[in-house]
Amino acid sequence: MGVMRSAFSLMAGTLFGVYLAQNYNVPNIGKLLNSGLVIAQHIEENYRKPSATTNSNDDAVDVSK
Repeated sequence: MGVMRSAFSLMAGTLFGVYLAQNYNVPNIGKLLNSGLVIAQHIEENYRKPSATTNSNDDAVDVSK
């Protein structure tokens, strides 16, 4: 009897979710989460402290050509 009760709850929740998505303006959670992650990455890249070690080869000029 427990399997039928769980299956009924799952089916009722799924049908209710489909009804809400079709009839109301429900935001796309996946798209919202993805845009939040992009914003968080942008903020992290802009405000990250510079690393303590610097690469001395950054300013080197290649004279072999």
